[in-house]
Amino acid sequence: MSRLFSAYVIVDWSAAAKPTTGADSIWIGVLKRDVRFRLSFESYNPATRGEAEAKLAAILDDLKKRGERALVGFDFPLGFPRGLAQALALPGETPWRAVWDQLAKMVKDKADNTNNRFGVGSEINRRLTGGPFPFWGCPPKDALTTLQPKRPREHGPDDLPEFRYADQAAKGAHSIWKLYYNGSVGGQAIMGIPAVRRLKDARGDAVRVWPFETGFKALTDADLEGVEVVVAEVYPSLLKPTPAPGEVKDLAQVRSLAEHFAKLDEAGKLGTSFDAPKSLAEDALAAAATEEGWILGA
Repeated sequence: MSRLFSAYVIVDWSAAAKPTTGADSIWIGVLKRDVRFRLSFESYNPATRGEAEAKLAAILDDLKKRGERALVGFDFPLGFPRGLAQALALPGETPWRAVWDQLAKMVKDKADNTNNRFGVGSEINRRLTGGPFPFWGCPPKDALTTLQPKRPREHGPDDLPEFRYADQAAKGAHSIWKLYYNGSVGGQAIMGIPAVRRLKDARGDAVRVWPFETGFKALTDADLEGVEVVVAEVYPSLLKPTPAPGEVKDLAQVRSLAEHFAKLDEAGKLGTSFDAPKSLAEDALAAAATEEGWILGA
């Protein structure tokens, strides 16, 4: 059984508003083969999203030169709960891409990490409900009439869902509408999706985003003919890594996930991880494949 990938790149993203390293910052873990074809791990801890994006591009360029295909996992949702593109009346046939394009227009991310993620959440709230919902969570100084530090109310039957189907499958996942506080992923998604979009657009069809562009199916080498990178959403908490002495938890997580996917690939079992989740109903599968995305391994 041949391996699907030669390299496994796991990215722990951050929505920080100033340059930061160490715990709770951006970590990029790369597991790839050395000159003796043994897997070796290296990690990077860039202080800003701009540096991280440049580093990722350099890593992928290097792998391309070597003719090696990479799995690149990002630890934030690549899609929003079903119905967002329609509720915002976004143009285009593909809801996930329409949301990506909209975020790319709205997000301002400066070289020093200052960014407008709360402004983006607030503006989307204004367009959706005219009030501080569904996005919530910000420092009191960033509060606006359309974005508040605390969640104003529960989601009702007429609202966009609080969780994606993938969030419900991955125990303990937080809602993307939560922009701030421990465990929040909304800020990372708002700041991260435009970066993934640039990465993809710079490389065209050589980069495929799962499941949006691959569909839900067990991937084979033949399916990935001409593909240099498969991008997927990952969820570090699916594994319980033990940090080495002095190792930051975030670093332990990207290392463990890279090793986990490499082991599955070595055993010929990674391809089936891209298949449709077993227990999902047809409509849920369609929503995950076209709008919400899914977590690899959930």
